[in-house]
Amino acid sequence: MTYMAYEATIGLEIHAELKTRTKMFCDSKNDPDEEHPNVNVCPVCLAHPGTLPVINGEAVKQVLRVGLALGGDLADYTEFDRKNYFYPDLPKGYQISQFAYPLVSGGALRGVAITRVHLEEDTASSIHDDAAGTTVIDFNRAGVPLMELVTEPVIKSAEEAGAFARELQLLLRYLDVSEANMEKGEMRVEANISVAPKGQRGTKVEIKNLNSFRIMERAVAYEIERQSALLERGETISQETRGWDEKAQKTFSQRVKEGSADYRYFPDPDLPSLKLSELQEYALASLQGTMPELPAKRRARYLELGIKPDDAELFVRDTVLGSFFEAVVLPYQRNSRVIALASNYIANDLVKIIRDTEKRDTEYQYQIPISADNFRKIIDMISDDKISSRSAKDLLSLSVLELKDPEEIAKERGLFKTGGGDLDQVVASVIGANSQVVADFKAGKEAALEYLVGQCMKALRGAADAAVLRELLRRKMTQE
Repeated sequence: MTYMAYEATIGLEIHAELKTRTKMFCDSKNDPDEEHPNVNVCPVCLAHPGTLPVINGEAVKQVLRVGLALGGDLADYTEFDRKNYFYPDLPKGYQISQFAYPLVSGGALRGVAITRVHLEEDTASSIHDDAAGTTVIDFNRAGVPLMELVTEPVIKSAEEAGAFARELQLLLRYLDVSEANMEKGEMRVEANISVAPKGQRGTKVEIKNLNSFRIMERAVAYEIERQSALLERGETISQETRGWDEKAQKTFSQRVKEGSADYRYFPDPDLPSLKLSELQEYALASLQGTMPELPAKRRARYLELGIKPDDAELFVRDTVLGSFFEAVVLPYQRNSRVIALASNYIANDLVKIIRDTEKRDTEYQYQIPISADNFRKIIDMISDDKISSRSAKDLLSLSVLELKDPEEIAKERGLFKTGGGDLDQVVASVIGANSQVVADFKAGKEAALEYLVGQCMKALRGAADAAVLRELLRRKMTQE
C-alpha cells in the first residue's frame, strides 16, 4: 500500500574495514581471511591491564583520502574518544572512536550529503550457536581499523539508499582502502528511518545488521510501510533499534535506541591528539598525489565517448573490463561508431565468453582471454564490412579457444563475406531445395523468408550479410 500523505527521511551509517597491514592500535595482523579463531591477537587488542594503544598512521591516511574523494573538509585537529558501553565482544568495556573531532566533515556522493567520516576500532566477532544455547568470541577482528561514514538524513527511498551504498562500495575499492565485501562483514550498513506527514519531522528508527544491498533495500521499504501504517491508524512510533528477519521479511524490535549521552564520550587519555597540518604525510598535496581517477569521473568520460549508459556502468564497476575497453578503443580516437561497436561486443559477447569459461578469483579479479590487439582486429573486420555479425561472434569464440590471430582463423574457416556470385548460387540452391517453404512465403507467410535466410547463412557458414540475403531471396522468389 502507498501512503501519499507521508514521506520518509533516511540517513545511513556505514562501516567499512580498512585494508591495513596491522590493526588500529596495535601490531597484530589485520587479516579478514584468517580462518582460525583468536590467532591475530595481542595484549593490546585483548585489553590486558597496563597495555597502551598506538595510532595506525596508515588508517588515518586512508580515511583522509576517502574524505578527499567525497569533497569533504579534512580536519586540521583531531582526537580519539572512548565510547563507553558493555558487550562481550568489546574487551575493554569501551570502544576507541571519534566524537567531537572527526577526520572528515561534509562532502557528498551521488547527491547525498555526508555529515562526517571518522575512524574507530572494530569489535570482536560473536558466534552464536542457537541449538546449544552458547556464544563464543573470536578476537581476530577486535581492533581492526574501521571507517564510519554518516550521511545527512536526506535520502527519500530504499532505491536511493541502495544506490548510495553501492557507489560508496565502488569508491572504496577504487581508492583501494577496503574490499568492502558485505558478505564477509567488511562493509556493514545501518539505516535510520523516520516517516511523518509531509513537511513534518518523524521519530527515528534504526535498523541494524543489514548484510547485503538487497536486504537493506527490502528492510528500508518494509520499515517505511510499517511506520506509515502506524501513523494511518493514529498510533505513535517508538524510537528504537530494530533488526531484519530475512525469513519473515520484516523488521523486529531489539531495544530502545541509545542517545550519544548514553555512551559517555570523553577523550582517550592514552592517545595523543593530532595536529594534521603539522604532519607531512597528511598534507593535502601529498594526499592528492595518491588519488586515482574516481568512478564518477570515469563514468562521465566513458559516456563522452558515445557508448551506452549500461555499458559505461559495466566498465566502471568492472575495472578489468573497463581497462580492456580503453586499450581496445585507444587507436580509434573520436570514431564514435567504431567505439560503440567495440563496446557492444565487449559488454555482450566477450562477457558471455568470460562467464562461460573463466574462473574468477573474486567478483572483479580475472583475466581477459583475448588480447586487445586481436579483439581490435575483429572489430576492424566488422567495421570494414569484411565479416558479418554472425561470423564475428564465431570468430571471437574461436580466437579465445585457439589463441590464434583472428585474421588467420577467418581465412582458414572461410568467415570472410562471400562475393555476389557465390551468394546467387547459394540462394538459388536453397530456393530449389525448399519448394514448400517458398510456397508458404508466396502465400504471405513472412516467417518462411527468415527460415530461408537461415538456411543460406548455414550454407555460407555465417559469411554473409543477412539483409543482403533477405533481399536476394525476396527478389528471386517474386520473379519465379
